[in-house]
Amino acid sequence: MEFQLDSDWRVQPIKGDTGKTYIGYRDEDRVFIKRNTTPMLAALSREGIAPKLVWIKRTGNGDTLTAQEWLDGRILEPEEIPRRNDVVDVLYHLHHSPSLKVMLKKMGGRQVSPQQLLADYEANLPTMIEQNGFIELVYDYLKKNIPTYAKKNYTVVHGDVNHRNWLVCSNYLYLVDWDSVMFADPALDIGTILGNYVPLSSWSKWLVRYGIRPTDENMERIYWYGLMSLLLEIARQYKRKEYHHMNQSILQLKRIFAGS
Repeated sequence: MEFQLDSDWRVQPIKGDTGKTYIGYRDEDRVFIKRNTTPMLAALSREGIAPKLVWIKRTGNGDTLTAQEWLDGRILEPEEIPRRNDVVDVLYHLHHSPSLKVMLKKMGGRQVSPQQLLADYEANLPTMIEQNGFIELVYDYLKKNIPTYAKKNYTVVHGDVNHRNWLVCSNYLYLVDWDSVMFADPALDIGTILGNYVPLSSWSKWLVRYGIRPTDENMERIYWYGLMSLLLEIARQYKRKEYHHMNQSILQLKRIFAGS
């Protein structure tokens, strides 16, 4: 349903989305609007990690609408992620930005530990997934091999760096959809990228590009998060009835778990 704001902006929901995203129109102008997203967008926009913030407005029912510039671009294809140095650059910038860390702290940003990820996974685990013997094997491994990483070293992480959230516009790369932003081990984002898109044999080379020494300890941490991200994605895909994508994720999980 289309509606109009006081400032002459007409707002129309984006079809097929979650009901939280809209296109805003005013004369020849267009903006991308999201409802009740993180207040971090202003800071992320200033850092050049997210598209430019245009305005923030409150609606009569108390919702917050955040408008970003409308960009003609495309989503990264999965096979592009291992090849692009700007993926590494954006993640490094995000994880090492002092201003973003200060902003998220002011907002009371949540800290997410490996134990919390496991608890969240278990609390939302569909019965059919829980009864899968291979997935149970991976889950048992994760419970027995929880990585240690000092919380004082937690950084701002995106929390959902799958290829659908990378937007290329005029050869410039942005990260979008920041609803999962948190304080955590940066290995959470890194493990998601490597576990989903980079062959295990190339992990060390990718980490060197990022600036991490591929020591046994670092590799084990990132391996843990790579497996965890795949388990979480499999559970989400099952709930959305995306069974083809779920089976592809299970195959990827088998490849990583087998060390190939």
